[in-house]
Amino acid sequence: MTTQHPVAGQTPPVAEQEESPSLPEQEAGDAAPEMLVLPVIVMDETVLMPHMSLPLPIEDDETAAAIAAAPSHGRLVLLLTEQPIPAEERARAAAAGEESDDEYELCEVGTIAEIGQQITRPGNPPAILVQGQARGRVVDFGTGPGCPLATVERRDDPPDRTDAAGIAMATIVEQVETYLGMMPNVPEEVLMMVRGVEEPGWLADLIAFSPEFSSEQRQELLEEFDPVDRLKAVGLLVQRRLDVLTLRQQIQAEAQSGMDKQQREYYLREQLRAIQKELGDTSPEATVVAEMREKIEAAGMPEAVKKKAIAQAERLEQQPPHSPEVGIIRTYLEWLTELPWAVETTDQLTLTNAKRILDEDHHGLDKVKERIIEFLAVRKLAGDRLKAPILCFVGPPGVGKTSLGKSIARALGRKYGRMALGGVHDEAEIRGHRRTYVGAMPGRVIKALRDTGSRNPVLVLDEIDKLGADWRGDPSSALLEVLDPEQNTTFSDHYLEVPFDLSNVLFITTANQLDPIPAPLRDRMEIIEVSGYTELEKLQIARNFLGPKQLDASGLTAEQLRFTDDAFLKIIGSYTRESGVRGMEREIGAVCRKMARRVAEASETVEATAASLTGTDLAAGEALAATDAIATLPTPTMLVDGENLHEFLGVPRYEHDEAEQADEVGVATGAAFTGVGGELLGIEILLTEGKGEIVLTGQLGDVMKESARAAVSFARSRAMALGVVAGFFDTHQIHVHVPAGATPKDGPSAGITIATALISALTGIRVRKDVAMTGEITLRGKVLPIGGLKEKTLAAHRAGIRTFILPRRNAKDLAELPDVVREGLEFVQVDHLDDVLGIALVHDPARTLSVV
Repeated sequence: MTTQHPVAGQTPPVAEQEESPSLPEQEAGDAAPEMLVLPVIVMDETVLMPHMSLPLPIEDDETAAAIAAAPSHGRLVLLLTEQPIPAEERARAAAAGEESDDEYELCEVGTIAEIGQQITRPGNPPAILVQGQARGRVVDFGTGPGCPLATVERRDDPPDRTDAAGIAMATIVEQVETYLGMMPNVPEEVLMMVRGVEEPGWLADLIAFSPEFSSEQRQELLEEFDPVDRLKAVGLLVQRRLDVLTLRQQIQAEAQSGMDKQQREYYLREQLRAIQKELGDTSPEATVVAEMREKIEAAGMPEAVKKKAIAQAERLEQQPPHSPEVGIIRTYLEWLTELPWAVETTDQLTLTNAKRILDEDHHGLDKVKERIIEFLAVRKLAGDRLKAPILCFVGPPGVGKTSLGKSIARALGRKYGRMALGGVHDEAEIRGHRRTYVGAMPGRVIKALRDTGSRNPVLVLDEIDKLGADWRGDPSSALLEVLDPEQNTTFSDHYLEVPFDLSNVLFITTANQLDPIPAPLRDRMEIIEVSGYTELEKLQIARNFLGPKQLDASGLTAEQLRFTDDAFLKIIGSYTRESGVRGMEREIGAVCRKMARRVAEASETVEATAASLTGTDLAAGEALAATDAIATLPTPTMLVDGENLHEFLGVPRYEHDEAEQADEVGVATGAAFTGVGGELLGIEILLTEGKGEIVLTGQLGDVMKESARAAVSFARSRAMALGVVAGFFDTHQIHVHVPAGATPKDGPSAGITIATALISALTGIRVRKDVAMTGEITLRGKVLPIGGLKEKTLAAHRAGIRTFILPRRNAKDLAELPDVVREGLEFVQVDHLDDVLGIALVHDPARTLSVV
């Protein structure tokens, strides 16, 4: 401990030499309190009240010196407690220029104590017993041999036997009795000690020395010199502790009451179960558990799953009826028992019947149908050794990818389920939520199996390329286990936490594009491209499928409304622009609805006329004859063809791509593959005076811009062979435009088309109007392969193109084209741009052109 603590309201001495404090002078006749000079012992957060005693550890030299000096001062010392200096006071001192590093100060009022016997404690520093005698207020400070000395004003409590003191003492004793009565294991001697005190000050000090009071509260009571006021302050503190203890006991009593009620209910419930068991009666809860046990036995679960289900059923049996766990356990058991652990359908392995069903539901799509027939054939020979394939149908919207799954299920004789994955961002949608979460449920795979009621359904995962990922996880990663034949035999949903065999499920996924599908997921699937339909295929679909379907949906007969092939072709070409048939079905449906309205209105007119005749003055025979004549009137009929189709659908919305009307300079026809099929792409080149700029317009993408620059660089390198004068490219601007400007365009297949149009503009040689082309170009003039050949050739055939130029490395793709396209177009395979120019440019006998 240190003596360098200021006393509140005083300034400590700074001299290091021994200095005795001076006693204040008193005037003659003053009845002043007793003044003493005593050694000071500093206490750390400990306040000794008068008349109380405690062992004081001797832990530093100053304390030992003060105890050694005590005999020369009547065996008395002054115990002062140090306290932190308030931040406000430190701030005021700093503002007044009296800033100090001291963080603590000594209290002005302490306890005058008498030194007693020394106490030896094994393993602890020695201590000495000190007995509080009276309060002491510091008047002055000095220094002694190794310890501080203080001039102290001794303040003893005067005797007080007034009525006010007696009432205060009785009140505080009653409070203490109440308080001690609420405390457990309080000795009776404590209460007798409180009752035996006769002075109010002494009673207040006795109660204040209780461990229930803090050092700050004791110090405040120590500084209160009036015994009655001190007793009242103690009474307020005791009442506050009494209120806290009363509230605590009230809370404990309420909690104990709830626990006693639960224990009582549990005891009565156990008695009720025993009585019901003796009488043979069963409670609703017991009935539920018994039903669950029966379902578990009948579900055909594997032994490990069955063992877990029985454990959960036993846990359910032990739960109180109104426990929240009852609903959670029961829902979990319902999911386990409702899954098709051993329920499956038998595959229909008759190949001719499967082919007939597939042909009934879908026109074309030969590659898909062939793959399903192959699966049936191998399954027929290999039996259960064959694992179900995982197929991925990729193609534009509306070509029948999703409906193919339902058709395949019908052909195989299996149940059908569908999962829409578009916009799914949560991994738990696939694998389920863990049961620790509120409202947890299994994932979509388990739900689909429960809904189909079969362990080997055809399950379509629709729009797998539209999956997303965010902070909740990546669903495509969860599908890796589902779609892997080597792993899905033990697929574990987070909710069920038991393995389920998915190897017998025939998974079919659909997508519009392959690029968004992660490579590991794409590697697990067998990719089958489902391309768009030709006009003839759409005509067959409309004639044999969609037309009869919409007639039936509108309540019409084939006699009331008939479509010609011209009507269907005009719907295909002028009212829809798609690879699939969804739009065509909507337009056919619109014609049927308008015709249904005409038929309904005509029927209402006949009924109104017949009703009006019954109320006229005609003879009975005449009225009957008129009614029969009206009844025999024919209902409206309509033959819809290309000429009157606009009466139902309005003006045509689209125009067919058509070949150029004449051979032109700087204009070439390319072909593009879009999301709705193929289209022709006209490319225009215009040369104007400039500074060698290349202007690209028509909303071209980066890849197409690079193709244009490569074509220009190739043409510049062959300027001399083309007959272009030196410096021409530096004094002219090359403007490449691809109509229509409102449609974004991109892709690596317009290189030879741009180069052909540019060379035509540079040489003035026209490009043939009946030639379309596709292919990418290198800086050396080589022609690279492209994709989407079927869609591009379909567009060229539809537009009346006669010759189609394609890269030689795409020759293998010609076998997949429809017969009508192969027969209607002349295909020219090229390796170099020189071959393209020899076909695409109009032959001029007077001029020979070579860019090699």
